[in-house]
Amino acid sequence: MEINLISDTVTRPTPAMLEAMMSAKVGDDVFGDDPTVNELQAKVAGHFGVEAALFFPSGTMANQTAIKLHTQPGDQLICDTFAHVYNFEGGGASFNSGVSCRLVPGQRGMMSVSQVQGAINPSDIHSPPTRLVCIENTTNKGGGACWDFGALESIGELCRERGLHYHLDGARLWNALVHKGEDPKAYGGLFDTISVCFSKGLGCPVGSALLGPAQTIQRALRVRKILGGGMRQAGFLAAAAIHAMDHHIERLAEDHVHAREIGEVLGGLGFIHKVEPIETNIIIFELDTQAMPESTFLALLAENRVSISNMGQGKLRMVTHLDYSPGMHRHFLKLLRALG
Repeated sequence: MEINLISDTVTRPTPAMLEAMMSAKVGDDVFGDDPTVNELQAKVAGHFGVEAALFFPSGTMANQTAIKLHTQPGDQLICDTFAHVYNFEGGGASFNSGVSCRLVPGQRGMMSVSQVQGAINPSDIHSPPTRLVCIENTTNKGGGACWDFGALESIGELCRERGLHYHLDGARLWNALVHKGEDPKAYGGLFDTISVCFSKGLGCPVGSALLGPAQTIQRALRVRKILGGGMRQAGFLAAAAIHAMDHHIERLAEDHVHAREIGEVLGGLGFIHKVEPIETNIIIFELDTQAMPESTFLALLAENRVSISNMGQGKLRMVTHLDYSPGMHRHFLKLLRALG
């Protein structure tokens, strides 16, 4: 049995998703006449209570488009030290938009309103103008941590007071919404733009969306074109996302249960130094390398056909997902206990 816990991006379409994809009605989305893409965009915009949405090939492109929309070259954005827009998007903020990132050392990828306030630059010629605050929910490097919505509201109020734009990198927002039982429309009413991914927990092969006011999304259409994100018969991909929204959101709770149970077993093993708090589908942990060298542990997993991520600096990561079945879960827990 092969078990891949490297990421929730490793999933393959389910038979029902493939059927939906193969029966999709398509057109040329660059001309705006792919009916399935248009249906998805309307569906996800309505889900979050915003005016419009735009389908993208990746979450990185959606985030980079948002940064471009909200800034000018020479501006600065504020984000957490762990933020995906800073760490894992190839330096796109500087390359695409000519902006710098003011990094804030939050807790598990989450900044406080006082930290954000302290990071806003003064209005003088010596400092780059602060224009944008970027939030990530759930936090990837923070171990799938979920923001408290009240904290997000406080930062949003500060942004309005100081004339700053407010963007949410919601690649795994679906996980946060399920875990916290929150209303997606509350998020739509708070942020200027939101990106969401269909290719992580929802199990789609490709795709993300950027959400916001109609005028903003119309501008995003041009930025997407410039970045090379215009796709033709993209309805085949959009159909997968429609299917996922209809069938794969509530089941994310299963991934969360699996992650917590893995964390509980890890925490009982003598060679585990620390397991980070687990809220959603990401498990980050550290070994006691005197008891179990990292290379030995990874080799033992590889011998048993289990793949996980090495984040560096002594941290290892597992991510549960749609293709990690209950049978795999029982087998993996048994394997971990045997290693202990």
